[in-house]
Parts: sequence; structure tokens; C-alpha cells
Amino acid sequence: MDTGSVVAPVAWGELRAEYGAAAYEYVARSIELAMQGKVSAVVTAPLNKEAMHMGGYNYPGHTEIFTKLTGTTHSCMMLVHGNVRVAHVTTHVPLRRVPDLVTTDRVYQVIQLTYNAVKKFGVASPRIAVAGVNPHCGEGGMFGTEDDEQIRPAVERARAEGINADGPIPGDTIFVKTRAGAYDAAIAMYHDQGHVAVKLLGFSVDPETNKWTAVSGVNVTLGLPIIRTSVDHGTAFDIAGRGIASSDSLVDAMEVAVQLATGGKIAVNN
Repeated sequence: MDTGSVVAPVAWGELRAEYGAAAYEYVARSIELAMQGKVSAVVTAPLNKEAMHMGGYNYPGHTEIFTKLTGTTHSCMMLVHGNVRVAHVTTHVPLRRVPDLVTTDRVYQVIQLTYNAVKKFGVASPRIAVAGVNPHCGEGGMFGTEDDEQIRPAVERARAEGINADGPIPGDTIFVKTRAGAYDAAIAMYHDQGHVAVKLLGFSVDPETNKWTAVSGVNVTLGLPIIRTSVDHGTAFDIAGRGIASSDSLVDAMEVAVQLATGGKIAVNN
């Protein structure tokens, strides 16, 4: 796919503006092809955000690029591993901004997006768990009021519209319940709350060699007019070009993209 960007020869593991610009341009071209119906889905590899910013494209990440270039109003990130599916209300923002971004409207939007997405995963009547943002969901306001003032009304609104949503549920138990099968998907309020849960399932390291032995799981962007999946890990510049990086997550992402494009039931590694 020719975007006009020339980046050869490649200097592995280096931050360069031309690399970041080229990465963005490849993503933009893939979105264009999908919007034109020339490809059925887009699967993205990791993108180094610092390099992309150096290249003049100041997006927080892939999700925001896809949202902007497809003209999407509401979107969110979902990570998938086995029966654990975790959507996110916020992602690449400073932690100090999270409470202000966890609004009733935004939480409700993500509940809707998650419910519709899980139905595409072959679940007829999805059960959606919604996490709290504060310890113990605020403990009646002692540790914060966002759970009662913003999250709970969003859950109640969704339930009034026929969505089987439950919450807010404390962040230290919601993912255990989801993995046990009590829910078909969980909604996290911020990046690490959801990412840590999924990566504990899909990632593993050999304690003797300190080398990765498994890196699996899929990132799916919900709410787009096109299908987009991705790996759920970063660029790992420390091992770039050494031929030792795991392809598990990329293979998972490709399989999910095919299944979404063909209407097949989705099942990512257990």
C-alpha cells in the first residue's frame, strides 16, 4: 500500500518523526479503503504515539484516529480475551482528568456500545457489568460522589431501556465476576482499571528468564462504521527487529476481524 512515505532503511527501535508520520499515513489510508468498501476490515499493529506526535499528528492513539477519520460521534475501546470483554469509558487521558470525564451521558453511551457489540459476539441477551470509579464505589460518598451521581444514573437509564446492566460494581471484584461468567462484558472507567484485568489473563512472563511467554488478546473499537481490531500491547522498542516478539495478539486480532466481517461467532483465547 503506497502512501508516498519513504522510511527505508529502517532503524529498529528508534523514535523518528518520519516513522511516526508514515505510521499515521498508513492508518489513514487503511481507513479510507475501508470506508470505500475496498477492504472488509482493518487490523492495526502497535503504533508509537511519541513518534506519531513527532511526525505532526497529535492524536492520543489509534482509537481517536479512527473516530475522527470515520466521522464517528461516539466510540470506545474494548479489550477481549476469552469470555472477558472490557470496554472503557476513558482511555488515554491523565488520571486526574478521569472523574470529570466519567459523566452520565458518556457512561450510558459506552453501555449502549458494549451491549450492541456483545450481541455481535453471539450473545443474544448480554449482561453488562459497570465498574465504579472510586474505591468501594465511593462508600456512600466518603471516597467520592461520582459513582452515585454519574455512574448509577447511567446504569438506571440503560436498564429502563431494556439493557441488562448492573452497577456500579467495585473495581476490585467486577472482573473476577466477569471472568466467572456472571457477566458477558464489563465496563471500566479508565485505562489501567480495564487493561490490567485483561492483560493479567492474556500476558505471561517466564520468571526465570524474564521473557514474555504469551501476549494475547484483542482491542476492538466499538461504534465505528467499519470493523477495526488491533493488538492489545505496545511497540516494545526494546526488542524491535530482534525476531523475538510474540505474534499471538496480532493473530487474534486478525481472526476476530475475519469473524466480525463474516458474521461468525467470536472466541478469543481462553
